[in-house]
Amino acid sequence: MLLAFVIASMAYIAVSIYIGWALTANSTINKGLSLGLLLLGMLAHATLLYPYIFTLYGLNFNLFNVLSLISLFFLFFYVLFSLYRPIVSLGILAAPTAFIGMTIGFIGRVAYQPLTHVSVGLEAHIILSFAAYCVLLMATVQALFLRLQIGELKQHTIHRFWVNKLPSLQTMEGLLFDMILVGFVLLSIALGLGFVYVEDLFSQHIVHKTVFSVLSWLLFGVLLLGNWRAGWRGKRAANITIYAFILLAIGFVGSKFVLELVL
Repeated sequence: MLLAFVIASMAYIAVSIYIGWALTANSTINKGLSLGLLLLGMLAHATLLYPYIFTLYGLNFNLFNVLSLISLFFLFFYVLFSLYRPIVSLGILAAPTAFIGMTIGFIGRVAYQPLTHVSVGLEAHIILSFAAYCVLLMATVQALFLRLQIGELKQHTIHRFWVNKLPSLQTMEGLLFDMILVGFVLLSIALGLGFVYVEDLFSQHIVHKTVFSVLSWLLFGVLLLGNWRAGWRGKRAANITIYAFILLAIGFVGSKFVLELVL
């Protein structure tokens, strides 16, 4: 376990330092080297996390395991998008996020509450929920970068760090809505499966999670509709993305924090 943690940590830290140096020195980022190191880190990360979640007594999705898994999925989707989009520079945030999430999962401990006798439909709901959360997390990060770029353009400054270091504003906006669309579809399916396979929302203490998730889903849907019908983009799109994800995070992570660490 410790060896896997050390290997993943070294890979994540190395990529973070390398991309940070390349952006600061205005140097070209070696895409193959960066993604290769991240793939090594992801493999070690998955090896470390697997026995924590898949136990002899059932699936263990406690708060710390979930944070580690989300950070791993976040990096996985980043690598996939990087294969066809010029977003390697965004690894400056993806790699540290994976490192922090993995570290929290490695050292964090809470009461052991494995999920047993879980139906296939409920398993699909859980997996798709994680996938949707991760893609929408990426969209939120993208929205934050988009706001930084828009801010620099409006200030008319000579030295524009975010405008010069990141992909063009048009590319960033296109990628943002690609991520939102994928996340919205995954979240729609996950919510649908949840309503079908979750028998009693109140007895399972997830009614508040469902409410916040539906509110987030509605807000993301309004944003996609607004972009399609009214051409919503730029700062408005970035702000709505951030607000919608905050709702999703409150329902997704906030409920687990209250149930496991407060109650």
